[in-house]
Amino acid sequence: MPRGRYSLHDTHDRTPLGDEHFQCAVGPTGWRYFSQTTAPTGEHLGSTDLTVDALGRPVRLQLRYGDWQVRGAALEGVTWVRSGPSGTDAAEHNVPAHAFSGPSPAFLVALTRLLRPAPEAGATRVRLVTFTTPVLAPRTHDQSWAMLKSESHATDNGPLVVDTYRAADLETGEQHTVHLAGDVVLAAPGIELEDLETPPSAFTND
Repeated sequence: MPRGRYSLHDTHDRTPLGDEHFQCAVGPTGWRYFSQTTAPTGEHLGSTDLTVDALGRPVRLQLRYGDWQVRGAALEGVTWVRSGPSGTDAAEHNVPAHAFSGPSPAFLVALTRLLRPAPEAGATRVRLVTFTTPVLAPRTHDQSWAMLKSESHATDNGPLVVDTYRAADLETGEQHTVHLAGDVVLAAPGIELEDLETPPSAFTND
């Protein structure tokens, strides 16, 4: 069960945004990720609790940031309920999308599990609902994902397979590179892995 810490920073000027302390686990029916996010001052900001099934579909999402929260799942596309500080303005929404995304590294792992691109397969298009801080505002948009390479690196704990992906926002044209090892993000825009207590878990491709 990997457990560790990501540092988060602004993708434009690298201003520190805080840390995400996480733990995750691969099971026979899918993968679960839980984290707590703190500001650079140590103040608690929010949490991410995401469970995907064996096919990578989001079966349970609980996302909190400040006084805002989202609960969602894959249901006739994706369905979610977003509520604000009062707790009385909760509203259910549904769009024909494939998955959720957001500021947590968890969504990058879940998305590659859903798409499972291979180096020879080219780019795969996916529609996402992305929640942005600080009010968890939803944005529906399309991305394309392609695996660039998969390399094995020798470590003290045995071979470590690192997969490199290219993701592109089809609305803005912005592209970025994501490096993953199993269910851990090694590096991505705005994300750096700082501490890891145990090696990443490997997914099977059944």
